[in-house]
Amino acid sequence: MKSNTLKTLTFLFLMLFAAPQIFAHALWIETKATGTKGKAQEISIYFGEFSDNDITKADKWFSDLKDFTLIVISPSKKETKLTSKALDNKYQAFFTPTEDGVYTIVMQHTVKDVYGTMKLDYNSSATVVVGNKTAGNTIASNTNKIAVFSENADVAKKDTKITGVASYDGAIAKEAKIKVIAPNGWEKELWTNYKGEFSFTPIWSGNYMVEYAHTDKASGEHNGKKYDEIWKMATYQIVVK
Repeated sequence: MKSNTLKTLTFLFLMLFAAPQIFAHALWIETKATGTKGKAQEISIYFGEFSDNDITKADKWFSDLKDFTLIVISPSKKETKLTSKALDNKYQAFFTPTEDGVYTIVMQHTVKDVYGTMKLDYNSSATVVVGNKTAGNTIASNTNKIAVFSENADVAKKDTKITGVASYDGAIAKEAKIKVIAPNGWEKELWTNYKGEFSFTPIWSGNYMVEYAHTDKASGEHNGKKYDEIWKMATYQIVVK
């Protein structure tokens, strides 16, 4: 009886204290929105609380989050897996564009440990325009199961409406809740329309983060631990001039 009580108290502790800390954090990619053929493009991967500018040191990332997969997809749909290295507060990788068009960078990782009753699936993406946008400028270039995208992220300006689209499992995400976080930590929740589209007008310059989370009611076993839900998060940064 004491053993069961202890297990219950331990579970409640994890749900009340560990889970909020996990879900308050996100994994995201930062890179310049434009690139040049033949010139190395830097990619940075951060983990932390974007709205609070709270960046977790690279050697403090929880579980096996550091084992994420990072792939760059060229405008002609060639996929190249990238190797990243840990720096002080981020992981860093590079690729060198060889084509004109839009490159899509995708990061994905399913966390080894089950938290509470949830399996966690982190996703992030970024787009880089090289020369022009005649090829690759679509959310369909993103191979992640959950994604956010804006075809004009490279020309985002203050006081000018930005339009984006969300997708889930290969289809547009209708009536999905999207969160936009401004550079000063201000947040706004939006809902996509029947075309999976959303829009907002930035009133400050700087880095904005767009987040899209989805929870599947699905049970199973992951690395020997049972789960009842699969939580997926997608992030996409837009730099507003």
